[in-house]
Amino acid sequence: MIDHIDHVVLTTRDLSSCLHFYSEVLGMKIEKFQTPTETRVALMFGNQKINVHEWGREFTPRAHVAAPGTLDLCFIASVPLEKVIEKLKQENIRIIEGPVMKTGATSKIRSVYVRDPDLNLVEISVPA
Repeated sequence: MIDHIDHVVLTTRDLSSCLHFYSEVLGMKIEKFQTPTETRVALMFGNQKINVHEWGREFTPRAHVAAPGTLDLCFIASVPLEKVIEKLKQENIRIIEGPVMKTGATSKIRSVYVRDPDLNLVEISVPA
């Protein structure tokens, strides 16, 4: 019945820092889009997106308890893991674990773990 994820929603305390991390560090594209009542912000990558909500100003409907720092995300990189590590070091993003072997949705993966500005856990991986 379910084929794939279209988008997830990330709640942030600091929109500017959040957008910088996901666009400048991880290379996602910032997109603004209009609903009938408001302008929204999303982070685009591949055929997916992350809608961004500011804490205390979330759009409805929303998660029952929407809070910064509650996500644990895993992204598959389009470049070798060594290039990811190099970019993270250039941006002074501390790797909290890795590279380590993990099990992904479709295969074994090699991963590094970092935290975004809201302390969400972000796993960046490549197929093993």
